[in-house]
Amino acid sequence: MAEVLVERLEAVELITLNRPDRMNALTIPMVAALTSRVTAASADDHCRAIVITGAGRGFCSGSDTSAWDGGSLTPLQSKERLWKGYHLLVRAIDATDKPVIAAINGAAVGAGMDIALGCDIRYMADSAYMSEAYVQVGLIPGNGGAYFLPRLVGVPRALELLWTGRRVEATEAVKLGLANSTYANGEVVAAALAFAQLIAKQPPLVIQYTKRAVKQSLTCDLITALDLLSSHVAVIRSTEDSNEALAARRERRAPRFTGK
Repeated sequence: MAEVLVERLEAVELITLNRPDRMNALTIPMVAALTSRVTAASADDHCRAIVITGAGRGFCSGSDTSAWDGGSLTPLQSKERLWKGYHLLVRAIDATDKPVIAAINGAAVGAGMDIALGCDIRYMADSAYMSEAYVQVGLIPGNGGAYFLPRLVGVPRALELLWTGRRVEATEAVKLGLANSTYANGEVVAAALAFAQLIAKQPPLVIQYTKRAVKQSLTCDLITALDLLSSHVAVIRSTEDSNEALAARRERRAPRFTGK
């Protein structure tokens, strides 16, 4: 049975973690497969948005502790397993210009929460929850949580969640800014797909450059951000899709975007 399922729904790629008997706990091959799919979708001009979810009752319960080696790895081997395994996934999700939406259908724990935090938007089922549970197994958050979480909720709140590993239920996640919206159980994937398909109908280069501009602005000063934006605007205005958007508006018809 494939541990990662892929379905193309028009211009949206739905990626499903598929170990429902283990609450979609991650194995090294599973991480590699997920990284490969995100990378491929990012490079595919026919894909305009990505949705990540989990099969069964869970989104992802973190790393599969039953596959741990009991501490037999050297420090270098342990670092390399993260840097050349899990971190490639974190970097692939972060690097893509395509919108990435997490449809959190159940528990998102440890590395599972970190995958969700790395996505652009998070929708949660009413019964879903997140937990940075690393502390509960004697580990620090090694898969991006210590990076993404303070940027979403601020340092004091991030440290509280990282130090305790407590559960954040869906309603609280929205209040904290960890999730955009909650949905009835069984409806979260459909909601994420509907949003992804809405975005996929927009000019793809505009969507991608907007995401790029927002992320760039988080690591630079205002003058640099404005300089980058002026370049992005100049490029976008030269595209066929920009002209098509204006023409469709003038002619009162639906636009036909090609990503050029």
